[in-house]
Order: sequence, then C-alpha cells, then structure tokens
Amino acid sequence: MTRDGEPGADFAEREDSRRVAYEVTGAPDGFPVFLLHGTPGSRRGPKPRGIVLYRMGVRLIAYDRPGYGDSDRREDRDVADAARDVEAIADHLGVEQFAVVGRSGGGPHALACAADARLRGRVTRVAVLVSLAPWNAIELDWVGGMNTGNVRGFGVGSPDTAAVVEEIRQRAERAAADPRLLLADLRTEMSAADRRAVNDPALRRLITDTYAEALRSGPYGWIDDVLAFRRPWAFDLSAIDTAATPVRLWHGADDNFAPVSHGRWLAAQIPGAEMEVRPGAAHFDAVEELPRILRWLVDPDPALGADLLIGARPGQ
Repeated sequence: MTRDGEPGADFAEREDSRRVAYEVTGAPDGFPVFLLHGTPGSRRGPKPRGIVLYRMGVRLIAYDRPGYGDSDRREDRDVADAARDVEAIADHLGVEQFAVVGRSGGGPHALACAADARLRGRVTRVAVLVSLAPWNAIELDWVGGMNTGNVRGFGVGSPDTAAVVEEIRQRAERAAADPRLLLADLRTEMSAADRRAVNDPALRRLITDTYAEALRSGPYGWIDDVLAFRRPWAFDLSAIDTAATPVRLWHGADDNFAPVSHGRWLAAQIPGAEMEVRPGAAHFDAVEELPRILRWLVDPDPALGADLLIGARPGQ
C-alpha cells in the first residue's frame, strides 16, 4: 500500500527501457480495456468502481503517460508514441487482445493505438470521448467554441514554445501545491452542463486526486502532452481499419474545452467510424458516459451497440 492507502502502481518496461506505471482494477478474468487519461491526468483518474467493472466483466488497465505520476518521462514524444506504452503493458501482462478508450487528451492517443501497425489484430475496438482534433486539421476552426483558458493553455497562435512551456509550468506548480485551484480555475470557464457535473463532490474529489498524482513528480507530462498536440500526431487517421477495429466517438454538444467540431472532424477522417453527440452534455459528462462505452467495448454483440444509441442523436 502507498499514499492514502491506495494500491501502488505496477510497472512495465518499454523497448527504450523507460518504465510505465499502471494499475489494474475490475474483474481479474475480464476482458482487458486500456483507459487513457486526460490532460493533465494520471492512472488514478475517474473510472467506475471496481465492483461495477467486475459485474461488467471488464479488466480495466489505466496508466500514467510518460512524465506523469510514476512513469518515466520521454521528452519530445509524439501522440503516436502512446502505442508503445500500451504495447509494453500488454506484453508485460501477457494480454494478447484488448480494447482501448481515451478521454479528452487521451482521445488522440487512443486513436494512435487504432492506427498502429504493430498493434493490428490486438486492438479489438476503440472508443474516444471528448477528444481534440489535430492542431493542423484542415478546414477546422481549431479554437472555434473553445474557452479562452484552453486557447491560452495550448498556446494557440503563439510560435514561442518556450513561453507555452513556462505557462504550463506555472499552472502546474500552482496546481501541485493545491489541486483544487486548478479545478477552480476551470470552473470559471465551464459551460452550465459542466458546472452541473462537477457539482458532484465525489467527482470533484476524483478530479483533484488525478491532478495531484499527475503533477506529483513535476509538470513534465502536461508539458509533453501539449507539445505533442502542437506537432503532427505522426499517424494517419484515414489508415484506421474500422472493419477490423471498430471506432466510436462520443461528444457533448456543449463542450467548450474540446468543442464538438473536433469530434465531428475526427469522425469524418476515419472511414466507418461512428459518431454520437449528446445534446445538453459537455466535457465532464464523459465521466458518466464511460460505463456505457465500456459495455460497447467488451460486448461482441453488435446489437448492443445499437441499443446503446437509443435516445441519442448520432452524427450531430
């Protein structure tokens, strides 16, 4: 046992000898699903309770991206590099096939796993919730509908990478001292839907816990995520074979952290991808959506996927 009585991380070693910290919850004999956290975030981010995962037959594997929590930093990583993290952990656990879900900043990294040639045949399904689109997306107003805090945080319009890094460093130091301050800053620019979501004390505690763990060793994971998003992702979205690896995207219509236009753009680039937009929902509603998405990821019956969309408005 470690901090606050939480289970400690286990470690897998990448092919470049860097260690990646991960935790497994849910059913030991359940179907493996990798959960890729947001930005900033960590393996301790919001997820269904272990008993819920057990009943769903899910073996949930969450890990710290390099530079976050207990994972070794990999400076200058790109988005595509996440596939090597997932591969290392899967090999370490002896897991041959698995699904992947990414939330917020984890969304692009989940799509990297779907596109990765070395993981072909191993990744069964991929789900992406409230994801950003690539920085250089053609015919997308990248900042349209995005709150000013996120625009500033990604350094939109600024060619000065050093200034972007310093901005993140200052925010990370403040958040590391008191993670509640980061959530308080975010609340000032949230949509009404997101404010409703984070009014839940349990969710606020989970969010601040993941921020604390993410930044415990410094701002480096957050810095490297943002710099990776500012560069080409290093994989081709159109190369994702959704016949072999079905992809589903989910977005809240009122999201102003990663606007819904980003999700629609991604869906248009991935032939055969399914897109669902939930009216009246926003960024943090993805936490509540996760159990439903997990059922789709682990259930081989295509009819279940159709049932899950009842009452929603796919593609809007």
